[in-house]
Amino acid sequence: MSEINLENLAEQVTRRLSEVLEVESLESITERVNLLEAEATQDNLWEDRDHAQRVTTQLSHQRQKLDRLTKLRAQIADLAELVSLADHGELGHAEVLAEINAVEAQLDEIEVELLLSGEYDPRDAIVTIRSGAGGDDATDFAQMLLRMYLRYAERKGWKATVLETSYAEGAGIKSATVEVTGVMVYGELSAESGTHRLVRMSPFNAAGKRQTSFAAVEVVPVIESDDEITIPESEIRVDVFRSSGPGGQSVNTTDSAVRITHIPTGIVVSCQNEKSQLQNKQAAMRVLLSRLLEKKREEDEQKLRELGGNVKASWGEQMRSYVLAPYQMVKDLRTGYEENKPDQVFDGELDGFVAAAIRWRASQKA
Repeated sequence: MSEINLENLAEQVTRRLSEVLEVESLESITERVNLLEAEATQDNLWEDRDHAQRVTTQLSHQRQKLDRLTKLRAQIADLAELVSLADHGELGHAEVLAEINAVEAQLDEIEVELLLSGEYDPRDAIVTIRSGAGGDDATDFAQMLLRMYLRYAERKGWKATVLETSYAEGAGIKSATVEVTGVMVYGELSAESGTHRLVRMSPFNAAGKRQTSFAAVEVVPVIESDDEITIPESEIRVDVFRSSGPGGQSVNTTDSAVRITHIPTGIVVSCQNEKSQLQNKQAAMRVLLSRLLEKKREEDEQKLRELGGNVKASWGEQMRSYVLAPYQMVKDLRTGYEENKPDQVFDGELDGFVAAAIRWRASQKA
């Protein structure tokens, strides 16, 4: 790698940082940290536990962002000196190039994060996975996706709570609902909404034929106390039943599971993984309110598209293919991003797909 190339790369990285800081300056982040710190020290903060958790989570996120950008700016400021050392033979070009590549990777992550500026992006999320066409392969695929998102949440440092699981008679699951809490959870996971397709040699087919199966992933933002969503008691029907499937003590022995039907829309939600009927009802109501909020948001966006004369199909349909035979590849059909190691993807390595989808989504809105 020649000196001029190293210099050009260093200058390019410096320009990219300047562009990032034009969008979100260190001063603006510092101001947000100060405001959140003042709120976090109020004596009555924990009177509203949900609000307090949002404040402390946002404060931690903003502190991390400030620390990250401050260190990155220092790293980039040192690049000119590193290039000079390489020029005089005191440092290898490969070492400088590795440092530039590391800085670029951090900038990529920050730029994607800056694209998450939607109203609901900072919120927690409700993820629902449903098996589709494909019999046992489809229900098995749904369970593979459930594990994939649980592993992704673990890698991100998020908390994932399985609220409800409907087990299939054969392999896998018919559906599962997971509540995920953390930083910018909805903003990232909303990129996963849509239809997922699996192609493989079926382990459930005696002839070992190749099988295509489908599963749907739905991601909605968690409702918050200041959202204008109310449900009259007359519009819901609450049923209780005994939990099914694997469970610990008390889970399968009492009628603690709760199913709530929203009569006007026909939306049905259930929760069975908490120990008490009250806990399950509260969790089910959170899911119902979140789905109604998402429905309202989609209706509002649809009206805007119709007013603009540009009605498009949902961007999430047929969004990703997982091919295990005759070759191995996972490909996002919206962005073209692909990986040739499906095992790693199913183990929760989704960062590349999520980042590409967030960039693609932003380009569609431009």
